[in-house]
Amino acid sequence: MNLTNFFELAKESNLKIHLENMNVIKPHKLSNEALFHLPFISMVVLMMSKDRRKPNVSELGQLVGECIEGSIKEFKGSSQHLGWSANLRVRTVKALSFLEISHLVSVNNRKGKLEVTELGKKVISKALEDSSDLSYNLMLVQRSYRNICKDKQMDLEIL
Repeated sequence: MNLTNFFELAKESNLKIHLENMNVIKPHKLSNEALFHLPFISMVVLMMSKDRRKPNVSELGQLVGECIEGSIKEFKGSSQHLGWSANLRVRTVKALSFLEISHLVSVNNRKGKLEVTELGKKVISKALEDSSDLSYNLMLVQRSYRNICKDKQMDLEIL
């Protein structure tokens, strides 16, 4: 029996297939829970440490929240203020610990700044060279971090 005969026979015999528990596949989006996944937060921290303006370790949790708010459209103009999220700050500390143990970043204790290692540069460069959702979102985070740094610089110039 070929395919054409199969469909003709199915029509003639009024064949019906009932599907239960049919799941609809949703498009990939970063949900609220995904924002608190350590790999994503680790990549955000790694991206920030790669920039020319090295983040202060004491401000890292706040900066991660502000960068996510500024880069992911679901949070733009939101009243959630992720920078003040205790859950995000705790997970940022865990992500930073992971990055240090993996030798992807180091903390300059004298300056209190976060610095990327050569291995960290390779990892983030590899993530950015792919044309994927991750690389796109990391580029948005990078732009958001630069905008935050420029805003702070402009505020200091005004004072």
